[in-house]
Amino acid sequence: MKSLTDRVDQLFAEWNKPDSPGCAIGIIKGSEMIYKSGYGLASLEHNIPISSKTVFYIASTSKQFTAMSILLLADQGRISLDDAIQNYLPEFPEYNNYITIRHLIYHTSGIRDYLQLMGLAGMNVSNIYTNEDIIELLARQKYLNFEPGDDFLYNNSGYFLLSMIVKRASGQSLREFAEENIFEPLGMKNTRFCDDRTMIVRNRATGHFSKEDGGLRVYMTNFDKVGSGGVMSNVEDLFLWDQNFYENKLGKSDTINELLTVGTLNSGKRVKYAFGLKVGKYRGLNTIHHEGSSFGFGAEMLRFLEKNFSVICLANMSNINTLRLAKQIADIYLADQFKLLDIPPKSQDIPREPMSLPIHRLKEFLGHYHSNELQVTYKLVLKEGNLFFSHKNPPREHLEPSGNDKFQVSNIDEFIRYIYIDFIRDEQNKVAGFVLNTPGVKNLHFVRIN
Repeated sequence: MKSLTDRVDQLFAEWNKPDSPGCAIGIIKGSEMIYKSGYGLASLEHNIPISSKTVFYIASTSKQFTAMSILLLADQGRISLDDAIQNYLPEFPEYNNYITIRHLIYHTSGIRDYLQLMGLAGMNVSNIYTNEDIIELLARQKYLNFEPGDDFLYNNSGYFLLSMIVKRASGQSLREFAEENIFEPLGMKNTRFCDDRTMIVRNRATGHFSKEDGGLRVYMTNFDKVGSGGVMSNVEDLFLWDQNFYENKLGKSDTINELLTVGTLNSGKRVKYAFGLKVGKYRGLNTIHHEGSSFGFGAEMLRFLEKNFSVICLANMSNINTLRLAKQIADIYLADQFKLLDIPPKSQDIPREPMSLPIHRLKEFLGHYHSNELQVTYKLVLKEGNLFFSHKNPPREHLEPSGNDKFQVSNIDEFIRYIYIDFIRDEQNKVAGFVLNTPGVKNLHFVRIN
């Protein structure tokens, strides 16, 4: 019979070879790392194997460290979670209702997702942008996805803005603040918010993507925005962070309890999101976790707090599903403690049914459309019987008809799964503009211009 660790190793067998990116894992029971291992290469170029010391970009798994920084600032009396964000971000317009720091934490602010706005504005994330460029883009948005507190919509803008609030309230960058108040006190010597694309990070893994021809490519980017992501860390350090959930060394005695407190909507309904952490269940057991995936990396920290059991899974290949692998490891170790079969949540996206339109109908939509909020003009052109966007960094796919004056484009980029376009007509029944929706940007208006 195979041992537990042999069964874990088998999960990673397809990457555990000398020509593949792969994963580092850590399995924690109580105060011990009961198993740690590396599979595949941290760098195919330099033939460096992955180990528990390999440093990975952990993408959105970083959000819990941003949230802890905000909590510690509140503990120190420098901010209140119910402060209006304009106290620290005066660039933002006054909306109908206050947006508070707490709204940002719980993804209930209604602010549009900045990574998706960048894509829609033709701003390639591999180019160099300042924090001020991003704030200017967000502050230009006249409308919200919804009124603050009315709904939950996961987006990256809130946590980027939290990083800026840390800087303006403390006088330190998020990197400096987290280093002094989180990473150094916990002994996390290999962990940092990487807010400088030129920073030397020892033992850093390289991110990889699959090529369409079946090969691999290295993901190179100049993107160095933090808050929504940005942490570089390894299994050894994340073990120390995990331990702090059981014996807190940071802030006040109830800081961890607050970190695990979920948000509440205006209606009184609770959201399944705490401070940079997702709260849920897996097979009948309570879980705290957060996955991350971007720039050729994947990360997952999955905790079963009542069982004092955690799984860390870090990857340097974009198509490795770290959350699924972490759950499969839990399946091996907690099999006798699970109560129910896990039922995956239903997708929130309602796909539109494609249809076809004759050429003369498609020609009605040709022309230029402008958005003041993005400060960009889209041109709609006809190619080989299909409508295409033509602007800086447009989607490669054509606009697919999906209803009366409705179109969709799928798989835009790493951050935008789809774009829905609903055209608007004037009193003469001529196309006057359109409304654009993505998963993180709602009701963005474009006006047709000559």
